Amino acid sequence: MPHWFDRLLGRETKTSASLALLALPSGVSGARDIPSLVREGYERNAIAHRCIRLIAEASAAISLDTSHAQVQALLDSPEGSRSGAEFREALFGYLMIAGNAYAELRVLDGEPRALELMRPDRMRLRPGKPGQGVIHEYSVGGERRTFLRDPVSGRSPVFHLRLFNPADDLYGLSPLTAAGSALDLHNAGGRWARALLENSARPSGALVVSGEEGRLSEDQFSRLKAQLSENYAGSGNAGRPLLLEGGLDWKPMALSPADMDFTGARREAAREIALALGVPPLLLGLPGDNTYANYKEANRAFQVQTVQPLVRKTAAALGVWLAPWFGTSLSITPRFEEIDA
Repeated sequence: MPHWFDRLLGRETKTSASLALLALPSGVSGARDIPSLVREGYERNAIAHRCIRLIAEASAAISLDTSHAQVQALLDSPEGSRSGAEFREALFGYLMIAGNAYAELRVLDGEPRALELMRPDRMRLRPGKPGQGVIHEYSVGGERRTFLRDPVSGRSPVFHLRLFNPADDLYGLSPLTAAGSALDLHNAGGRWARALLENSARPSGALVVSGEEGRLSEDQFSRLKAQLSENYAGSGNAGRPLLLEGGLDWKPMALSPADMDFTGARREAAREIALALGVPPLLLGLPGDNTYANYKEANRAFQVQTVQPLVRKTAAALGVWLAPWFGTSLSITPRFEEIDA
C-alpha cells in the first residue's frame, strides 16, 4: 500500500529513479509490430532516429549502375516524380526500422514501367503452394491486393528486401527489436527527466506528522494535498518555500548514488542503440568512445562495415528479382567511388 505522502502527491507507485527505470512501460522490447517500432524507435528516440537517417542517406547516396538501359532508367527514376536517391533512402529507412522493405514493379502492356514503394506495416506474408513462393498481401484503405510469383517465368511483382532473421522464414528482424531494451531504457530516462523538470518544485523529501497518532485526518489530508498541488507543483513554482503548519516537519531526502546513476545508464543505452544499428557512437557525439582515433576513421568504419555491405546486398537482390522480367542475367553494381569516406 502506498505511503500517505505518495497518496498526497498523487503517486500510487514507487518513485525511486532506479526502480522507475526497471519497471518500464510497454515499448519496443519484445515488440514486433511496426507501429511500435516507428513510434518508440524512430519518432521518439533521437539516437535511433539519427542512426537510421545516417544509414539511409549514406546508402542512398551511392548510385546503382547496370548495362541494361531499361533497368537503368528504372533505377534512376523509379516512380517518375521521385529520384532514385529518394527511392533508395525510403527503401533503406523502411529496412532499418522494420527489418523488411518492399517495392512493387508496375507493368503496362507487359512491360515494366515503374517501381513503387510499399509500406511494411501494410504487408502480410504467407507461404504459397510448392513452386509458388511467398504470397504477398497488401492492404490500403480497406482494399487488399494479393501478389503471386509466376511459377513458370519466375517473375514476382513484389521486391522483398529483408534482414536476416534466424527465427522466421518470412519476415526479417528489425535492428530496433534487437535494441529494444536499450530503447525502452533510453526513452524512460527521458520521460523521467522531463517529469522531474516539469515538477521541479515538488519537495525532495518527506513531510513527517508529529503527535501521538502520527497521522492526518481526512479533512486535513485533503486540504494539504490541495495546497501542495496548487502552490508547489509545477515548474512555475520552482524554488517556492514550503509553509508548514503545526504538527508537520520537513525532512530533506537526497537521491542515492544508485538513483542518480540513471544518467549513466541512459548514456550506455544510447551507445547500445547506435551499435545495434551499426553506427559508430563517435559519429553521434556520444561521450566515452575512444575506439576510433578521429571522425575520419569512424566514418570509414561506418562506410565499410555498415553502408557498403547493405548497398551490395540490395544491388544483388535487385538483380536477381528483375532478371526474369527482362529475360537476361543482370549485374547491378554500386558506384562506391562516388563516396569519399
